Amino acid sequence: MNSREEQLKAFGRLLDIMDDLREKCPWDKKQTLESLRYLTIEEMYELSDAILDNDKQEIKKELGDLFLHLVFYAKIGSETGDFDIADVLNEICEKLIFRHPHIYGDVKVANEEEVKRNWEKLKLKEGKKSVLEGVPKSLPAMVKAYRIQEKVKGVGFEFENSDDTWAKVQEEINEFQAETDESKREQEFGDVLFSLVNYARFTGINPEDALERTNKKFLSRFMRIEELANKDGKNIADLSLEEQDKLWKIAKKSD
Repeated sequence: MNSREEQLKAFGRLLDIMDDLREKCPWDKKQTLESLRYLTIEEMYELSDAILDNDKQEIKKELGDLFLHLVFYAKIGSETGDFDIADVLNEICEKLIFRHPHIYGDVKVANEEEVKRNWEKLKLKEGKKSVLEGVPKSLPAMVKAYRIQEKVKGVGFEFENSDDTWAKVQEEINEFQAETDESKREQEFGDVLFSLVNYARFTGINPEDALERTNKKFLSRFMRIEELANKDGKNIADLSLEEQDKLWKIAKKSD
């Protein structure tokens, strides 16, 4: 691994390159905070894919892309006189010190859960009116549900055990099945999903990761049955459901 001096040198090199790009590259000169936003979101999803695939080289590459974006935002901020990279880094350092009194103060904690509870209480001391203020509105629904549940857990709003959490899932499923008003079934189905996310979180499963891995598995299997059909000179759409299911079982064995 590189020394701290080498790490700082590499970061300084990126800052210098960013200065050059902003001054000399027509594309980089045109970018704004708004124009970079969607590109950054794309980079985050690419990093997420690499993490789920456990591809360390790809993770390294995507982290570099993300670092570039962060430096880019700070560069634009410095041009408008609002902030620069030092302001950004110093602010996060101060926030981390404030929110870790068990490291930088005399607060004692017994475990990770106490750290999380203290974290949420300290955020309220910073002037936030709700523990849920920090949940971005644009998060995908499942990720947002997970974050909401994590945050309210930080102030003690949590089921006592997994049995109670699962009982809530069953309660919501029963309510969904009993609902005959079409206008309300979507709401009831949302309650089912929210309770399933909560059960997954409570039992240590990240539902977003779990569903994405299932998506990847399904994609792989379905493309496999398409290949098998093509080898027999057939189109997957022309096969009966029974024929498709036979190919699916073959594809499943090859996982």
